[in-house]
Amino acid sequence: MAIQERIVEYTIDDAVYEGLMAWDDSLSGPRPGVLVSHAWGGQSDFENDKARWLASLGYVGFALDMYGKGIRGNSTEENAALMTPLVENRGELQKRITAALAIMQEQPEVSPSACAAMGFCFGGLCVLDLARIGTAIAGVVSVHGLFNAPDNTAGTPIAAKVLCLHGYDDPMAEPDSLLALAKELSSAGADWQVHAYGNTVHAFTNPQASDPAMGTVYNASADRRAHQAMENFFAELFSQ
Repeated sequence: MAIQERIVEYTIDDAVYEGLMAWDDSLSGPRPGVLVSHAWGGQSDFENDKARWLASLGYVGFALDMYGKGIRGNSTEENAALMTPLVENRGELQKRITAALAIMQEQPEVSPSACAAMGFCFGGLCVLDLARIGTAIAGVVSVHGLFNAPDNTAGTPIAAKVLCLHGYDDPMAEPDSLLALAKELSSAGADWQVHAYGNTVHAFTNPQASDPAMGTVYNASADRRAHQAMENFFAELFSQ
């Protein structure tokens, strides 16, 4: 097995974006593709490594870019400044992640009819929105994601299966928001599930997360359980 990767540039409204694609070249023919949507700081080694992990499982991983080529945050203030306009303009957010999905589906290694998406933190919100607009993909996974619903998807059926991997004590997605999400997903007819990890806060899969005051702390047990849940979820999606 040899994991290969390449940079894929694409444009949205004349702006350039840059994704990283990873795949196992010992496998032949198109295979399922999984988008990886980044946290609020922008595409980083963390998401790129998730694309490589997906490649090791036999899929194509595509770490997308929501901000634009080379645009990254380096502080909480910069990260918030990048994320907030998209959280407040969900139509633009949805356009960007839909474009990234289309680019992934165009790659020759990807089976366009067998695709899914996963996202972390802000990226969790992005992949939930991909499902909320009725995108015809197999499923989405939100990992310590944000749950607040957009204002432009009410009444839209959700075709994608949904998995949320959630720290129950996450200060950025408190239990009330989880209950609201459950009601929203049920109303949209979604096939959904939530794994909530006790004594676990935000960013629990990121080994660099170590800020209890902010509520971002790595949790090795929850990380291991979340990765196993994702692996099981993708196996279920793509065996059908």
